[in-house]
Amino acid sequence: MWLPIVGLLVGVLLGLMTDVTVPEEYANYLSIAVLAALDTLFGGIRAYLQNVYDNRVFVSGFFFNIILAASLAFLGVHLGVDLYLAAVFAFGVRLFQNIAVIRRILISKWANTRENSK
Repeated sequence: MWLPIVGLLVGVLLGLMTDVTVPEEYANYLSIAVLAALDTLFGGIRAYLQNVYDNRVFVSGFFFNIILAASLAFLGVHLGVDLYLAAVFAFGVRLFQNIAVIRRILISKWANTRENSK
């Protein structure tokens, strides 16, 4: 469970320590790809806590979600429509749902350990 969190922290630290700039025309693609990656990360944490985690599902979902989100943004740019907003909405909703489930699972486990320690 800690490996994805460590990977996220290492990635954030590397991003802060390097001086890499993203051209403005790619900002929408990168932002939607990061949102898709975060959605997959929290989905993986949720699956692990529910004891249904599968590494193949996590890795394939990670890359598929990023490619799908970036492709949707790319298609929207060429059609002249802000399709990336649909991906932002979809991944945002899923992200908050995953975080809510993770919070409930952790609170439930914490309450169970408190009851067992009494």
